[in-house]
Amino acid sequence: MNRLAEETSPYLIQHKDNPVDWYPWGAEALSLAKSENKPILLSVGYAACHWCHVMAHESFENPAIADLMNSLYINIKVDREERPDIDTIYMNALHALGQQGGWPLTMFLTPDGEPFWGGTYFPPTPKFGQSAFPDILKEISRLYTQEPEKIHANQQALTTHLRKRVTTEGTPAHDLTYQVAERLETIIDTERGGVRGTPKFPQTGILETLWHGAIATTSQSQLKAVTHTLTHISQGGIYDHLGGGYARYSVDADWLVPHFEKMLYDNALLIDRLTQAWTETGTLLYKTRIEETIGWIAREMTVPEGAFAASLDADSEGEEGKFYVWSKAEVTRLLGADADLFATHYDVTPQGNFEGHSILNRTAGIGTPLSAETEETLAVCRHKLLAARKARVRPGWDDKALLDWNGLTIAAIARAALALSRPDWQALAETAYRFVTDHMRKNARTYHTFRAGKLQHRAMSDGLANMIDASLALFEATQDWSHVDQAQSYATELDAHYWDEEMGGYYFTADDAEALLTRTRKASDDATPAANGSLPALFVKLYALTGDPHYRDRADRLITCFAGAVMENPFPYGRWLASFDTAQNLTQIVLIGDPASPDLQTLKKVCLSLSLPTRLMILHNPKDQPTLPADHPAGSKNMIEGKATAYICTGPVCSAPVTDPDLLLAGLKAARLAPS
Repeated sequence: MNRLAEETSPYLIQHKDNPVDWYPWGAEALSLAKSENKPILLSVGYAACHWCHVMAHESFENPAIADLMNSLYINIKVDREERPDIDTIYMNALHALGQQGGWPLTMFLTPDGEPFWGGTYFPPTPKFGQSAFPDILKEISRLYTQEPEKIHANQQALTTHLRKRVTTEGTPAHDLTYQVAERLETIIDTERGGVRGTPKFPQTGILETLWHGAIATTSQSQLKAVTHTLTHISQGGIYDHLGGGYARYSVDADWLVPHFEKMLYDNALLIDRLTQAWTETGTLLYKTRIEETIGWIAREMTVPEGAFAASLDADSEGEEGKFYVWSKAEVTRLLGADADLFATHYDVTPQGNFEGHSILNRTAGIGTPLSAETEETLAVCRHKLLAARKARVRPGWDDKALLDWNGLTIAAIARAALALSRPDWQALAETAYRFVTDHMRKNARTYHTFRAGKLQHRAMSDGLANMIDASLALFEATQDWSHVDQAQSYATELDAHYWDEEMGGYYFTADDAEALLTRTRKASDDATPAANGSLPALFVKLYALTGDPHYRDRADRLITCFAGAVMENPFPYGRWLASFDTAQNLTQIVLIGDPASPDLQTLKKVCLSLSLPTRLMILHNPKDQPTLPADHPAGSKNMIEGKATAYICTGPVCSAPVTDPDLLLAGLKAARLAPS
């Protein structure tokens, strides 16, 4: 048993019995590398990663390879979910070497932590056009000891690149989001949805930009690009048709074969996209997938403390996807007379569609509605197969609670609860939110991860931004102003410890977090949105709710200090572009009246009946103490003739009072159009 046995990360614990003398990242490992003048072999992965498991089984559990690693290197294992700050730096280094990146991330470092070479998965023997891992270990060690000038040259170039500060400032056109949305249409697979090519990721940032463009410009082609993608993802094998939830990505162009890992953040981001699409189109499939996916989160991804767990593994019993795939014989045995009907609609065949087995999917039936009777029979069949699946060996469960992923999920579930009138979902979101606010903060500081009763690592800026989003989503759902207060406390923490005084924007790590090779700062999306991309919209909402001009100033600064990079290459900036649109065109709907009155509920229902991506809805009861800022344009507005009354406010101007639901709907449709 090596030094990982006392860690809390499930991924690190998976490697505690390796013959590799693993160290967790920390002073002990770095000091030992310096004292022994050995290079560091850094291996970064995560618990649900299929190729991480492959490399572990092939190399890290191999005594001969482990002996090489132990004799030539100080070996450090990192969970990229627990330490995204470390992962970000060395993934950037790999990109600088001209490689695409991915996990496992395998980097070679000097004893000072400076990278000089790396890659991802390496096989134990030559294959896939790659050298064998043992040969790489020997050659890197030889270069380090016999030709150090080559190592030094690489290390210098990479370190200089990582530490270089590049200005990203610019002045964006007011319609930049819509311009980019139009360009994004050209990369969409019109047949199967998603971005053309393989592998296929849901690319929710691109879908978000397209959605803002579609609503603001009434572009049916952009609307279709999003809905076509969501439909194919939701009927493909990337979706778990029995238990709910989406896998990370598909290796093929048809959304059929995933790598089967199910990550919390992917599902949160897809719930948001599905909620917007359902609100606008009323498509039953989207509503069903929202219900099933939140049901899966509640059933399988909620830890006893009430927060949400990180992921489910791709593998079980050492085989990728074994938990999820079916044979025709199994389906026939379990479903009897209904087996052929089910097999026809879910692509179950004797030969299978994946390594002799069948991944359930309904892509062949897209666009062909079935009778209610047939759908009911299929639902009964799914229930039987799900019950049978419970007897299988389950994939590994990474039960750590991550601040950033919990923030995304709380926000998405709160928005879905509001849109679909589901108080049970609202309660689920509020329970997780209370856990984060009560148990992942200490001495006015927020922490990144919780597991086994332990808090670890200062929050990253992404986590704090996502918790502001969660706070404001819950505010809209509950109209509880304490959530606005909580959002401000997260914003205060960001300003105190993350703001870049020199160039603007927020660093990824706090000023008092562990000192690493560099402090990163960006606004582009990775698997999840960056804080600097999300915050412009969130700060404008806080400005509307509090009247504090600091938030408006911060939003403006975040827009200008990253606009240059966005205009140069907009495709990785989906969240920033959507946030920019909201920051410019925030549409506040202020409903005045008794929240319990039928007429106010009718007006509220109208507000929720169409997608308005730039919306902030505020309910104000005249009997309560004033809640809006004194200078809010609706702050002095009143009910008309004793009826519940709506005001649509854009910037400092509000519409005439509206009491008629049809007139309110017409006003909202006009308000969501792009300004001329």
